[in-house]
Amino acid sequence: MKQALRDVAALVARLGVGGIFFANGWAKLEDGLKITGARFLEQGAPAPGAWATVTMLAELIGGALLIAGLAVSVTGLVLFAEALAVFLVAPPLNPISLNELILLAAASLLLAVVGAGRVSVDHMVVIRRRETQAADEFAADAEADRVISALKDPDAPAEKKDPDTPPPQKPRPQAAGEDTAPHPRPPTAELERADEPPLAEGDTLVAGRKKPRGRRTPAE
Repeated sequence: MKQALRDVAALVARLGVGGIFFANGWAKLEDGLKITGARFLEQGAPAPGAWATVTMLAELIGGALLIAGLAVSVTGLVLFAEALAVFLVAPPLNPISLNELILLAAASLLLAVVGAGRVSVDHMVVIRRRETQAADEFAADAEADRVISALKDPDAPAEKKDPDTPPPQKPRPQAAGEDTAPHPRPPTAELERADEPPLAEGDTLVAGRKKPRGRRTPAE
């Protein structure tokens, strides 16, 4: 809330001070350099024509910059120096104009120190500049991390993979004429007797193998 009030106060001060400076410069421009120079001559200025030109340009340009809120720190100092120089070299004869000159000088100095506030071109430019710098720094840090990782482990792949994930297995090449269709697995007994001849009459099985008739085993 305080920051918002400060921004509003800075905006009002910029519009008021900048508007007065711009109006004074515009009045000098409409009157012409000769009339403005004659007034400075009455006020005791040593070079009235030069004073008329410098003050007109400073008030026009400086007032516009204050209203827009652009380069307020520099513009405020320039306008303060211009008002102080006029006060010292050629002070206005009218007391109201003299008081106005003093107030404008003080307000210009205050704006130069305090700043333009967030409702200004200065603030918008600063925000964009900071965002650009932050993006550049982030990209530079990411690139530096990538280079450091590549130097530490040059054989590492570009993408980090999960170490628990097994590597993909390549399919075995199929030979020519190989039958790859699934077949049912024969029972265990059939696998054990696959190489035995069929039983003849009178033969018996011992431990799952054929025993011819008329022979005795060592256990008998």
